[in-house]
Amino acid sequence: MMSNRTLLPLALLSLLLAGCGSGDDSGSASSAPEPAPMDAATADEPTAGESTTAEAMDDDGMANGSTTDEAGGRLAAILADQPEEVRARYDARNPQETLEFFGIEPGMTVVEALPGGGWYTRILLPYLGADGTLIGANYPITLFEQFEFATEEFLAELAGWAEAFPAQAGGWCEDDCATVRAYWMGDLPEDLRGTADAVLYIRALHNMARFQNEGIDDYLDQAFADAFAVLKPGGVMGVVQHAAGEDMPAAWASGEAGYLKPSFVIAQAEAAGFELEAESDINANPADKPTAEDIVWRLAPSLGTTEEGTEARAEMEAIGESNRMTLKFRKPE
Repeated sequence: MMSNRTLLPLALLSLLLAGCGSGDDSGSASSAPEPAPMDAATADEPTAGESTTAEAMDDDGMANGSTTDEAGGRLAAILADQPEEVRARYDARNPQETLEFFGIEPGMTVVEALPGGGWYTRILLPYLGADGTLIGANYPITLFEQFEFATEEFLAELAGWAEAFPAQAGGWCEDDCATVRAYWMGDLPEDLRGTADAVLYIRALHNMARFQNEGIDDYLDQAFADAFAVLKPGGVMGVVQHAAGEDMPAAWASGEAGYLKPSFVIAQAEAAGFELEAESDINANPADKPTAEDIVWRLAPSLGTTEEGTEARAEMEAIGESNRMTLKFRKPE
């Protein structure tokens, strides 16, 4: 078995080429990354009523006039219509339970951090529908500059992401689709302030925490400040993040290995003004028991620290995807 640290760049590169983020575990020029240097481009609990902000939507918006059951049926139909390779991840990502836990409904305005290759985006666009809006939010370019894979060519292509993403996402949905916008974290457009019903950070926090902890910039603070500013009063911030045990060394749980402690995320969110409303084990995986020598990219879908066909690879595959916290925060009214 090769060293976790030795294979990390390879894992990140494969994630980048796959185009992840909320999208699929990373991000790229046209789709932002999420692991230590990427893994983004998610979490929840199978219970959720209509959100306060949804009730205040226009009469024409489905969220205002529909029941939770109707929204759930719409979401279930959209999920059933996804390609087999997307549906294969449902057991680990639990998209229906996650979105319902966060109270996401048709007609809402939702910010998705690190949409990446569009794994969640392709679900959200038809689910939010023509009365809804999906806003992609990407890491600042200065954060991408910290990754070893970020060549000058990559960064030059990435620079046009905010303008390119709406058109790219528009090609992922054909009928009754949400309007798409985009912005860079830390540079929230003034006209978006106070417009969103929900902000989703799905496996997107660890890189920001890592580089903030390393003193590069206050990326996580900026992202949470953006989330607070973009949300309407009563709006929801949903977090799904690789979860470290509270007994793990703080230096290891800094984000570099992909994991963060729930207590750290909660403290950061509360410092930004949010209130923790609920927690769920929807995306928990008790089989994921990392040591202080492990990184999250040893697991599926990356499997970046083992060779195909080896016993070590089989052991990683048997664990499944990472253990994830699912936290629902609310901006006070």
